[in-house]
Amino acid sequence: MVNNRVESTAVAVTGGSGGVVRSCAGCRCRIMDRFLLFSMERYWHTHCLKCSCCQAQLGEIGSTCFSKGGMILCRNDYIRLFGHTGACSACGQSIPASEMVMRAQGNVYHLKCFTCATCRNRLVPGDRFHYVNGTIFCEHDRPGGGLLSSHLTPLQGNTLLPDQKVC
Repeated sequence: MVNNRVESTAVAVTGGSGGVVRSCAGCRCRIMDRFLLFSMERYWHTHCLKCSCCQAQLGEIGSTCFSKGGMILCRNDYIRLFGHTGACSACGQSIPASEMVMRAQGNVYHLKCFTCATCRNRLVPGDRFHYVNGTIFCEHDRPGGGLLSSHLTPLQGNTLLPDQKVC
């Protein structure tokens, strides 16, 4: 299924002479190199198995890769795009690779699921929100009182602030 997360181990295999000549799943050329990779039930040149986002050669950065929606991804890009599970943090359903998402505190949400826990209004880019104990609140429904000030500081770096802005 296209939307499922596939975690695959990239295994280095010694090619050598006398063995079966294999074709690379990336470039479709014959693999004549001394070493090749076996991942997702296919063989690859070591330089052809790359992350679809950052183009990192996956055999050089680790022994696992992820596949979703026809993309091959390194661990960091998979988590950046789809969260740790590949599912929406609100509804738990799978997030298709082609779908736009919202992110907060390392969690990923469907656009329709990124809503205030109190008023259920959908938050859109530019809206300020508060993330309290894993729950999203719009600026007006923040637990514990009204607005902090008329101009809230946007989230910067690793500083954890009680208010954030949807980007």
